[in-house]
Amino acid sequence: MIFIGAEEIISPLGQNIEENFQAVCENRSGISLIPHAGFNDDSMHLSKITAISDRNKFEMLLINILEKVLKQIDPEIALSKKTITIVSSTKGDLDRNISSPFTDSINAFARHFQLANEPVVVSNACISGVLAINVAGNFIKAGMYDHAIVLGCDLISNFVLFGFQSLFAVSNAPCAPFDADRNGITLGEGCSAVVLSNSKEIFKKTAFQLYTGTSANDANHISGPSRTGEGLFRSVKKTLEQNHISGNEIDFISAHGTATVFNDEMEAIAFDRLEINEKPLNSLKGYFGHTLGAAGVIETAISMQMMRNNLLVKSLGFKESGTSKTLNIATENKSSELNTILKTASGFGGCNASLVIRKL
Repeated sequence: MIFIGAEEIISPLGQNIEENFQAVCENRSGISLIPHAGFNDDSMHLSKITAISDRNKFEMLLINILEKVLKQIDPEIALSKKTITIVSSTKGDLDRNISSPFTDSINAFARHFQLANEPVVVSNACISGVLAINVAGNFIKAGMYDHAIVLGCDLISNFVLFGFQSLFAVSNAPCAPFDADRNGITLGEGCSAVVLSNSKEIFKKTAFQLYTGTSANDANHISGPSRTGEGLFRSVKKTLEQNHISGNEIDFISAHGTATVFNDEMEAIAFDRLEINEKPLNSLKGYFGHTLGAAGVIETAISMQMMRNNLLVKSLGFKESGTSKTLNIATENKSSELNTILKTASGFGGCNASLVIRKL
């Protein structure tokens, strides 16, 4: 059995998991209009952390988040040779070293904590966070490590923002996942962490059981998702089958929900094909923006907080259904017994990933 817990978040909504979850419970968004942020000095709606200096920001976020995590577990775990640290990110510290955006920051981070093992970087578009958690779980299942600390972190750089603008994929208003009027993503930045272990005794708070999931690539297009939801369908189907979990057992789906026209439609089709489209579902992009490689970890952490508090949080920005297949979008906060949750992620190049978390 693999246990998961000690979730933490740093984002525009707060400096720790408690502040972030409180903001989400109050349906507050970290998205704001940032003047002169875009190409040609366009003002852009972004979810940007302003409490930390931009100098070596990626490195500092990794250090800060791990310091918070170590207060929730036996701190000796981080220094053990039986512990692997995994960093999920799409672009890393691009502004610091564009030719090698991970090397300097990851090395400095490892030296700061005197980690026994060199951190592993998982960078696979926007599924990086969910994929990193699955990789960590597989390391533990294989007996290679007893514990894993997964850190997800991404920043808003000009390279990333201008790139999405060139694809006409950025919304001119705060994003509205699955809504009829959605017209693109809102980029965000943040850092989050979760801890995995083969022992629940290392956690100071109640841990959950992780059912490691799978990934699937439909190779539809370099940036456009499959019109049939094939990759997401295959990933979720295999994740449920290999863990002997029925779709009926799922209490809640934390969807990817980027608020682009094609992504949200693809997800709706995939969930309909899986016959789980009636399950309560939300996207957290309206709170945090799309944090790219950090999104899967941030959204897993908030989902775990929802499970701890038996509270289903509304999908911010959703007003009217905008997909061809009907989804059960959470339109208000609601007390609900959440025992088993499904987390999904999708990304450029046709990649998709999923995992399941359950109360013990």
